Amino acid sequence: MRVVVTRPASDAATWVAALEAAGHSALSLPLIDIAAVPNSDALDQAWAQWPQWQAVMFVSAQAVRFFLARQPPGLQLGMHPTRCWATGPGTRKALLQAGVPPSLIDSPPETAGQFDSEALWQGVTSSVRPGVPVLIVRGTEAHSADPQLAVDHTGVGRDWLSQQLLAARVPVHYVVVYQRQAPAWTPAQSTQAARAASDGSVWLLSSSQAVAHLHHSLPQQDWSRARCIATHARIAQAAREVGFAEVGLSRPVLADVMASLESLA
Repeated sequence: MRVVVTRPASDAATWVAALEAAGHSALSLPLIDIAAVPNSDALDQAWAQWPQWQAVMFVSAQAVRFFLARQPPGLQLGMHPTRCWATGPGTRKALLQAGVPPSLIDSPPETAGQFDSEALWQGVTSSVRPGVPVLIVRGTEAHSADPQLAVDHTGVGRDWLSQQLLAARVPVHYVVVYQRQAPAWTPAQSTQAARAASDGSVWLLSSSQAVAHLHHSLPQQDWSRARCIATHARIAQAAREVGFAEVGLSRPVLADVMASLESLA
């Protein structure tokens, strides 16, 4: 089966290799480009305040990588009781790879039916302490061709979780560590994408924003013969709205995605 991997380029290689090892033909067509924000002052300040956070919520593995890249020399995460929150296995894995002790990580269990803010909140709600702030590490959208001029320092992501925290009288702070933008596809990539809309390929969609970028990149494309696997119900709905004819749903775990692919064979 031909599978189109739409994750950012930095994440796609692992998925492509695993899919090809399983006998599939995998094509990487990133639907989101990610870059560090040009000004890191707010990030450095967030690190300076590390002991004051009761928890730091990372919206994605990319958030972990960009945040931990600025970790001050001599600051060991295990020295403080600050918790690290992750919504899914990819973010949890990134935290572990960055050296965060497993005992400090809160995330939905591997057996969870879904990986999102709601699942995370179920696990941490009983332990949050009113009055002690939580930091949310997230990205923002780049709205011009020049990322240096396009940083929205308020950031976006996990607003539902913020609302739950505020309702529990927990102050919420934010730091933006990366910015997302639509990819600049080459003509060859656009041709590959258009062909994959009708040749039986299966698109792996892991972000509603990625679906929006796909629609923007090929605004006239007919998706009535296209197939995809989405890793959340909200992403699946976005794919249906664009016009995908066959939409499967899977947890964002490689084994589950592989099983979903088998069901489409």
